Amino acid sequence: MLIQQILLKILHKFQQERTVSAAFHLLKGKRSGQTIQDVGLYKLYQFFGLLPKLPRPIFDQQIDLLFAKNYIDIDENGYYEMSDKGKELASQPLSITFDSWHYRGNEHLFFGRLSLVVQSLSHQVNDQKAFIPIERNDQIQGWVRQFLIANRFQQHSLQLQLYEEMTMCLTKLSVEERVKEILIFRLTGYNEPGFTWQQLAFGYHMQEMDVQLYYISGLHAWLNKIEIEQQSSYYPLLSQIAKEIRVEALLTMSANETAQLFKKGHSIEEISLIRRLKSNTIEDHIVEMAMNEPNFSIDEFVTMDDQQQILQTVEDYETKRLKTLKEILPHVSYFQLRLTLAKGATTQ
Repeated sequence: MLIQQILLKILHKFQQERTVSAAFHLLKGKRSGQTIQDVGLYKLYQFFGLLPKLPRPIFDQQIDLLFAKNYIDIDENGYYEMSDKGKELASQPLSITFDSWHYRGNEHLFFGRLSLVVQSLSHQVNDQKAFIPIERNDQIQGWVRQFLIANRFQQHSLQLQLYEEMTMCLTKLSVEERVKEILIFRLTGYNEPGFTWQQLAFGYHMQEMDVQLYYISGLHAWLNKIEIEQQSSYYPLLSQIAKEIRVEALLTMSANETAQLFKKGHSIEEISLIRRLKSNTIEDHIVEMAMNEPNFSIDEFVTMDDQQQILQTVEDYETKRLKTLKEILPHVSYFQLRLTLAKGATTQ
C-alpha cells in the first residue's frame, strides 16, 4: 500500500530519533512546536497535514502491518528500529508527490466548492432548480451561491467557460491519467452521482486509502498549476474557486504574534512578560520563525562558530537528536541547538 511506503519514508527521515506517534502528528498536521520543528529538521514538508482526519486506530493498524511485514520493530515506548527491508522500501521513490505544507487539508475546501458549482450548473442546464446539494457545508454553500451570482450564471455561459478551463488545465497537468480520472469521477452532475471511494478502489484495483492519496496528490498538482498560471489569466474561474486555499501564513497564530513583537525590537524576556507565556514557549516561536522565514538571522542567539560546530557535529555523527548533540557540545544550549538546526533546514 502507498500509505505504508509513506509511513516508512517518514520513519526513515526521523532517523529512529522519534516515536511512531510523531509520524501520526505529522500526517494530522498537529500545530505544536515539536511537530512544526520536525517538519523542518527532517525535511518532511510534503507530508505535513496530508491526512488531517486520519483516525488513530487506522494509523495504528498500518503501523502494526509494518511490524507484521518485518519492516520495523517497535518497543513498548513507541520507539522503533527499521529493518534493511524497511529501509529499502523507504528509499524507493513514490509514484506521486504532495504539497501538504502549503495546503494542509484546504484542498478539500477547493474541491467542495468546485463540486457544488459543477452540480449546480449541471442541474441548471437541465432545467432542474431543485436538487440535494452534494456539499452540505453551510460556508461552502454560501460561497458557491455568491460565486454563481457574481459570474452571472443565469446567462447559461458559465457551464462552457468552466468546462473549457477545467479541460485545458487538466490536460496540461503533469500527472498520471488515472489521477485526473479520479478527480473527475468524484464530481457529481445531473443524474450522474460521483463515484464513492469504494467504487474507485474496485475499479482501479487499489486500496481505498491509496485512491484517496492519489486524489489528494492530484488536487495539490492542480492547485499549484492554477497558482502558477494565475497571472496569465488562463483560468479566471478556477482561480476564483482556488482563492485563499493555499496557506500563505506558515507560522502558527501564536508564533505570528510573537514575531510581530520581536520585529518591534522586544527581547524574548520582554515578549514573555507581554504575552504572559513561558520563555520556553517564546523560544519555540523563535525557532519556528527561523524555520519559515528565509531572511531571519539567528546570529544574535548563536555565534557563527557555534552554528558551524553544531552543523558539523550533525554531519559527523549523523544525528539530530538534541540529547546526543548536547552531550557532544555541552557549552551550547538546547535553544541554540534547535535554532541552528531549524535555520539549517530547507524552507519550502
